[in-house]
Amino acid sequence: KRLSSEKKREIDKALIVGVRRAGSSRRQMELSLAELTRLIDTAGGEVVAKISQEIKRIDPVTFIGSGKVLEVRELAEAVGADTIVIDDEISPVQNRNLEKEIGLFVIDRTAVILDIFARHAQTREGKVQVELAQLRYLAPRLKGRGRALSQQAGGLGGARRGPGEKALETDRRRLGRRVHKLESELREVGRHRATQAKARQRSGVAHVVVVGYTNAGKSTLENALTDAGVLVEDRLFATLDPTTRQLALPGGEVVLLTDTVGFIRKLPHELVEAFKTTLSVVSEADLLVHVVDASSADPAEEIAVVRAIIAEVGGGDRPELLVFNKADLSPDADRLAEASPGAVAVSAATGLGIDALVEAIGDRLRSQRPVVELHIPWARGDVIASVHAHGEVLSEVSGPDQMVMRTRLREEQRGRFAEFEPAAPVEPR
Repeated sequence: KRLSSEKKREIDKALIVGVRRAGSSRRQMELSLAELTRLIDTAGGEVVAKISQEIKRIDPVTFIGSGKVLEVRELAEAVGADTIVIDDEISPVQNRNLEKEIGLFVIDRTAVILDIFARHAQTREGKVQVELAQLRYLAPRLKGRGRALSQQAGGLGGARRGPGEKALETDRRRLGRRVHKLESELREVGRHRATQAKARQRSGVAHVVVVGYTNAGKSTLENALTDAGVLVEDRLFATLDPTTRQLALPGGEVVLLTDTVGFIRKLPHELVEAFKTTLSVVSEADLLVHVVDASSADPAEEIAVVRAIIAEVGGGDRPELLVFNKADLSPDADRLAEASPGAVAVSAATGLGIDALVEAIGDRLRSQRPVVELHIPWARGDVIASVHAHGEVLSEVSGPDQMVMRTRLREEQRGRFAEFEPAAPVEPR
């Protein structure tokens, strides 16, 4: 006997379904299911049971196979679940077949993540990006389900956030027009961001971008470094919209520090694509401060996930400084840092290691700048002062007619002093 669909509750009772594919370990599957449990909690639901299976190939009809469908249906009835959540992205056909066979609302991991993003987006840019991702995800799933989805009353994967009822019930042509409009808005945002990036580069101010796995402590770290007052919650994707603040380095130099949205296993492709405008800061960064939760069950995998997404958005060649956070919670933080040359162990919550991190950021930025020798006539005191303002002066030698300065300069600043460089290039010492 199939379960009959009930009217959706505000708090869903979810049964989660995990699949271990060939080449992955049981531990990886369990970690992914534990993470899905946290995602559902963040989305306002409650996990009442979980079930998993090992399969050699994905069933094209139901994703999990007819035998497992029967198990899921019986367990859902036993525990009173009203929503089935698959810990992978499933196809529209698989989704419809599962709902038909089980008789309950079925969503996948992607829908849960999109729902959380829709709940947490605050700025116009963030809301546009989330709505675009939702529409791209929902478009192939609307056939025969628009009205059903729009009546979910805001539970897990609820349609009220983002596109809403009208967008879900509209035909494909109107939905396509909406997607084009949102894409146009994001292109305009992209042009504005590109203009800002060029202005920043001309100013010579270094740009440090904080990246990391969701809930690694990026916002807490930014607050510790800059007193930014960024919202901090012990929840996944607590902050989506980037914030930029000034950070003063030990030598007095000021750099810009930008926080970014956290990454996660199986981050929906639709979100990565929609957020590329925001994530463009990653590809333009002078330094990526990669924050890692040292107390995580698998820091190495989380590092790999973050690096893969960074590469996808064009930041794979950016210099990286690993920061193992939550040293107050993990006795492994120092060991992890020692195993990664140049890494730093900190506790953003207590302030432990923050001074060392600021010094490390300054050292890394300075090491990236070429050493330039400048021969500046005494009559050009304005140039000497400008070199002090825009570069790191390593040495000064006074001559009868000129000052010989060795300094580190950013490439975009070097051009303004080119006439004072000797003919032969100077090698760093």
